[in-house]
Amino acid sequence: MSQKLRSAKVSFKGQEAGLLEETTAGGTRFLYHNGWTETIACCLPVLRREHEWARGMHPFFQHLGAEGWLRERQARAGHVADQDDFGLLLRFGADCIGAVGVLPSVDMQFPPLEANEVPNPGRTVSGVQRKMLVVRDEGAHGYRPAGASGPAPYIAKFNSTDIATLVRNENLSLKWVRALLGEDEVINPTVAEVSEGNGTALVVKRFDRTEDGRKLRAEDFAQILCKPRGADFGGKYDASYEEVAGVIRKYSARPAIDLLRFYRRLVAFVLVSNADAHLKNFTLLETPEGLRLSPVYDVVNVGVYPQFSQQLALSIAGNFVSLESVNQRLLAAFGEHIGLKKAAISGVSRDLKKAAIKAAGILPNPDDESRDPFGMSYRESVRNACLRLLEE
Repeated sequence: MSQKLRSAKVSFKGQEAGLLEETTAGGTRFLYHNGWTETIACCLPVLRREHEWARGMHPFFQHLGAEGWLRERQARAGHVADQDDFGLLLRFGADCIGAVGVLPSVDMQFPPLEANEVPNPGRTVSGVQRKMLVVRDEGAHGYRPAGASGPAPYIAKFNSTDIATLVRNENLSLKWVRALLGEDEVINPTVAEVSEGNGTALVVKRFDRTEDGRKLRAEDFAQILCKPRGADFGGKYDASYEEVAGVIRKYSARPAIDLLRFYRRLVAFVLVSNADAHLKNFTLLETPEGLRLSPVYDVVNVGVYPQFSQQLALSIAGNFVSLESVNQRLLAAFGEHIGLKKAAISGVSRDLKKAAIKAAGILPNPDDESRDPFGMSYRESVRNACLRLLEE
């Protein structure tokens, strides 16, 4: 007996915009409702009323789902197969990052969730790292997990079981890159305790929610480029930085400005050894003037973790290159290729050099070498990259 095909209501900013359904051929189809006039995603233009994907879940919706730690938790607690994108969104996709939500189209009866298995029932947040949605806990002067409904204005990211310095690393990296690029260019992190036994986390304020809780459209570049996630979740690496620039050129309301912002970020990422700058770490965000490049939100120095790949996440100039092989010549050629003028490219190097000198105090103190091997490794990683790229 064939399995019944599933369907889901798709919401946009809380309003029902269309229907997502499985097809008999093993794919999915999204259909805008009659009378709906607003595009909900770059890859789902409203001028086309139907959008079909031949095999599995459409990538835009795939990438709404969790990866890694949270996905495992959701699958176990919700009694859903780990690879079942549709099933996971039916259970946990009502409130996703951005403005799109996924809800059952009929009154489905789900088995009860296992207690304490999932931090935010009915909600999900994408990414591999252990994370959850949180709210301020004024009484405890920290944060607590957000419930199934109501405000969830912050994201908390935790150390992994095998990397005890991850929170410190990302806090340092975000603060240093923020000093280089400017306060409006990078989210402002804080390190705080999350109650209910969750421990210390890096907490950041969400940019896809307004102060009064309204949802803003936000699409990562894996969604925009319709990259299937892949069984190993490697789809976010299946692209080039030239393709990232192409998305900005096509969809940004201010492409010339955002291309320069993107180039500045790429240089800063190399300086801080943030090699894992894949498609899901770039987002277009709704603003009053249209879609713009969002603030930087995910930066980790992998240079201090030799067990991690030291290769840039996406290809550049047709090749996947290691951090150490990136030089001024390669970056300048890339800048020209995406349409920047030589004067602008030189200006980026000059400005980042000045900013890096001013930001030196953010890095760990060199006098703590014997007591803080991680800090010294971090400092040396950044220092060596700055010498290589900014002193040529």
